[in-house]
Amino acid sequence: MSGDLTTTRPLDTLELMINMGPQHPSTHGVFRMVVWVDGERIVNMEPYIGYLHRGSEKLSEGELYNQVITLFDRLDYVSNFNNELTFCMAIEKLMGVQVPERAQYIRVIMCELNRIASHLLFYGTFGLDVGAMTPIMYGFRDRERIQSIFEAVSGARLMHNYFRVGGLRQDVPSDFRERMERLLPQLEQGVEECDQLLSYNEVFLARTRSIGVLTKEEAIAYGASGPVLRASGVPEDVRVSEPYSVYDRFDFNVPVGKKGDCWDRYYVRVEEMRESLKIIRQVLAQLPDGPIMAAGVRRIIRPPRGEVYVRTENPRGDFGVFLVSDGTDKPYRVKIRPPSFLNLQAMQAMMRNAYVADVVVILGSVDIVLGEVDR
Repeated sequence: MSGDLTTTRPLDTLELMINMGPQHPSTHGVFRMVVWVDGERIVNMEPYIGYLHRGSEKLSEGELYNQVITLFDRLDYVSNFNNELTFCMAIEKLMGVQVPERAQYIRVIMCELNRIASHLLFYGTFGLDVGAMTPIMYGFRDRERIQSIFEAVSGARLMHNYFRVGGLRQDVPSDFRERMERLLPQLEQGVEECDQLLSYNEVFLARTRSIGVLTKEEAIAYGASGPVLRASGVPEDVRVSEPYSVYDRFDFNVPVGKKGDCWDRYYVRVEEMRESLKIIRQVLAQLPDGPIMAAGVRRIIRPPRGEVYVRTENPRGDFGVFLVSDGTDKPYRVKIRPPSFLNLQAMQAMMRNAYVADVVVILGSVDIVLGEVDR
């Protein structure tokens, strides 16, 4: 009798909680994950943030408007130009400033180069997450070429502090066009080599295809944006849906995925690099002469009382700035809508029923930057 009970009794299982971080080397920043597993399967996952909190939003209230730009450089520290642009555009909208066309065109060049540099960093680190060592060499080779252009234009390789309310701090170097004409063929060849090296590698496909799937409905519900949203099949790009600066003058496509898995999130970024190169070539062909600062904009800025919200498409997605002015030379309130923060929420849906071995791959495919998550 007891033998029959033993054979028919269901097997008792116990979920195991695994802590990853905040010092884990593959968490792309000071980030902690708590993962509950049943055997090798992930039952649930919770992200824990707050280990990199620097109070950027609060610090902005004590800085002059042009000083705040340096804080935006440090939010998403691989999307510096894109972040600077959003903050400057918010003030310009509040003040009704018309930025000269030359400055607008140069801003677009810098932002699209920054997008490529960011995606090259993702390409290399994602390769490491999957177990491939060579992609980081290819990615950094071309990223360094872009950083050299940034250094020539702004004087800094990373924290540029180059955009200003009303335009730019200074014009580009006299040999800028020649530098770009040398750089673009190198980048085009570099992106092709990166694609050929990794995208259809048999091991890479096995580690990324059908892993961490995020459906279109889930991506929208979680408020995902950027490559994470587009990989799930939603063709949403702020540069197209709500064109800003001079983006409506250029012809480019919005790459989208089909399944919303890790491979789609990876390949959407590879395709975006090609589209950014296409945009830059069009900008250079149309680049006008003229001033790089709007007339009448003083060094100490005092926007009128009011509030404004501006959104742009940075390399990680929909980046927004809500700005409140009380008429003084310092912001009354600055609130940031960072794409990585919302994309991070969707990881719970991506990881459910995945394997423990897939955790780092799924996290890498989201491409978070903790500086803008914690702020």
